[in-house]
Amino acid sequence: MTEPEIIQGRRIGGAELTEIRGFIETNPEWSRRRLSEALAQRWQWRAASGQLKDMAARTLLLKLQERGLIVLPARRQVAATRRVQPEPDLFDAVPVPAVVTSLAALRPLRIQVVRPGEPDCVRFERYLRQYHYLGHRGPVGENLGYLIHSRHGVDLACVLFGAAAWQCAARDRWIGWTSEQRAQRLALVANNARFLILPSVVVPHLATHILSPITRRIAQDWQQRYGHPVHLLETFVWPDRFRGTCYQAANWIGVGQTTGRTRQSARYRDHAVHAPVKDVYLYPLTADARPALCR
Repeated sequence: MTEPEIIQGRRIGGAELTEIRGFIETNPEWSRRRLSEALAQRWQWRAASGQLKDMAARTLLLKLQERGLIVLPARRQVAATRRVQPEPDLFDAVPVPAVVTSLAALRPLRIQVVRPGEPDCVRFERYLRQYHYLGHRGPVGENLGYLIHSRHGVDLACVLFGAAAWQCAARDRWIGWTSEQRAQRLALVANNARFLILPSVVVPHLATHILSPITRRIAQDWQQRYGHPVHLLETFVWPDRFRGTCYQAANWIGVGQTTGRTRQSARYRDHAVHAPVKDVYLYPLTADARPALCR
C-alpha cells in the first residue's frame, strides 16, 4: 500500500499497517475476535451510541488479509452470523390468517417496534425467513424492526431497517458526499432492508399507508435505541420484481440505479456486473438532511 486508503471507514496508511502488524506479532496466541476487540479499544473506535465497533475492526482485519497486507491467526470457529440457518420446518411455520378487506377496516394500524428476545421479535424474524424473497439471516449491527398490526391485533406486515450500504454512487451524488464524509457520517443513514406484506394480506394501498407513519417516527425510535439520529432513509428496489409504487406514492425520491457491483467486484479483473441492478430511493427525514450529512 503506497497511499493511504479509506477502508471500513478508517484511514489506513503505512503507519496504521505497521501498528496492526506489530499488534498481531506481539499477541500470537490471541484469536481474531480478541484482536479485533483490542484493536477497536486501542483506537477508541466506537459508534455514536458509544458501543465499541469490534465487528467493524474484524472486517477491517479480514480485508487487509485478503489484500495480502497482514496475516491473521487461523480461524478458530465459524462466525455466528455466517452459519447457515436451516430451512424452517413446515410444522414450525407461523400461521397467517387471510386478510382480504379495505384499508379503512384495519385502521388505525398499530406500529410496534420489535425488541430482541421478545415473542413478537421471534415471530417477526420467522415471517421474514419464511415469506420474504430474500430470506432473513438475523439482524447485524444497528437495526430497527417494525411489526404492523391491524386495530384488532392481526399481523399484517414487517419492516426492517439496518445499516446503510457502504457505497452507492446515486445516493452519494444526491447527498453531495466525499468519500471521507461518507466514512464519517454513514451511520446517520438507515437502509430499508426488508419490507414484507404477509402473503395472505390483500389490502389496496396498505404498503404506502405503512411507510408514512414509520418515516414520521423512525428518527425518534433510532435516537432512543442507539443514542444518535438518522437523517436519511434509503432502499433498493429490484425493477424485475417490483415497480417501487409504494415508495413513490409515499414521496420517496428516485435518484438512479445501482451499478450492479458488490463489495467483492473489485476482485474480478473484468469488473463485470455481479449483482442485479436496482432502483435507488431516498427519503430525507429532515428539511436539512443533506447539509446535516455533510457537516
